[in-house]
Order: sequence, then C-alpha cells, then structure tokens
Amino acid sequence: MLACWFGVDRFTVTRIIGEVRPLLAQRGCTVAPDVRLRTLAEVIEYLGVDGRTGIIDGTEIRVRRPAAGRKDRDKFVSGKTNQNAVKSVVLTDAEGRVLFCSPVRPGSCADITQARQLGLAQLLADGPFVEILADAGYQGMGTETGGRVVTPSHRKFEKNAPAWYEERHELQCKAHSSRRVRVEHGIAHLKSWRAIARHRGRREHMGDIVQAVAGLLSHQQTGTLGHTLRA
Repeated sequence: MLACWFGVDRFTVTRIIGEVRPLLAQRGCTVAPDVRLRTLAEVIEYLGVDGRTGIIDGTEIRVRRPAAGRKDRDKFVSGKTNQNAVKSVVLTDAEGRVLFCSPVRPGSCADITQARQLGLAQLLADGPFVEILADAGYQGMGTETGGRVVTPSHRKFEKNAPAWYEERHELQCKAHSSRRVRVEHGIAHLKSWRAIARHRGRREHMGDIVQAVAGLLSHQQTGTLGHTLRA
C-alpha cells in the first residue's frame, strides 16, 4: 500500500522500514519534552530523584512458531499460556506511564530470571532508594534488594489456614494489587498497537518493534499529560 502511494517498489519500503525500526527502538521513553530514558539504570536514577514508585511486570506477545526440526523450537512455548510467545519486562511509574520496555526473551523465560538478567537487583542495591512494586512472579527479589522490590506476602499456611489468616492475607493481596494495577493499564495501551497485537512477521524483529512502540507510546502519554496540566 505504501509502495503504491509513493510510487516506489515494495522492497524499497521494506528496506526503509528495516532502517527506521531500530532507530525508533533506540529512541527511549519520553518522560519530559527534553528527557528520554533509554536504559534501566537511567530509569532507576530518574525514579530515585524524587523518591517515586515504579511498577514492574512481564508481558507476553504471541509470535509465529519456529520451523519444525529447530533445536530451540520449544523455548518459545510459554508455560503460562502454552502458546509460542516472546516476553518483555515493562516498568511504569505510579500513573501507568511507560518508562522502560526491555528487549524480548523467549516465552519460557521466567519473569524473575529476565529481571535478574537485566541487572535490576544490582541497580537497586547500588543505586538510590526506589520502591518497585511487583507481582508474585518476582518473589525472592525483595531479599536480594533489601526490600526495595515489594511483592505480595508469602502464604504461611499451605493447608488448613485459620479463617483470620485467610482474611488478612486476602486483604493484603488486594491492597498490593490496587497499588500495582497501573502497570496493567500501561501494558494494555502498549499491546493495543497493531504492530504488537497482530504481529505475524519475523521473531527477530520483535525486540525492536516492542521498544519502538514503547517509545512512541511514552511520547504520546507525555504529550497528553502536558496538555492536561496546561488546561
């Protein structure tokens, strides 16, 4: 369609898209008209300036199944959805604005493993004091980071728990969920983009596509926020 509009060959359009995609991915997430965050270290530093709270979660994006006979065919199968997918870590602020979107990993990679590979524990341990809200998939990182990663409390009773404990545990989980629900909103906005929601291209491009969309979305969110404040 673009080739017809501009009177060029379709392969020319494909080549240009291939050149622009990584440039958009490297652009980073916009948090102010003149401030962009490109790495997780910059995000932690940004949150630590004013003691802001960050919210982290992993999201899965369906991709095409690898060809039969490939050795790595099974590693893209997600244990959560039992579908072929890639996974990315998304970090937002308390308002749900996207601050960081990681390169993708195969769907079989656990959320906490991907966070460790990104160096989150080390950045929190060595950097400013920042509170990061996370779900139960990140349990264990609280100990590694001195309590900076906050997850739902562990159940102390596997069976025959007292009624008072069940009630208290449920209230604690609900309170934690209500604090971290904004990251779900940020991920929903991210996955509403057609390039991610209906991706049928090469899996190798998904890392750049997800980060490019995150950068464009953050620019849009920052512009909307600025317009609201001016109004």
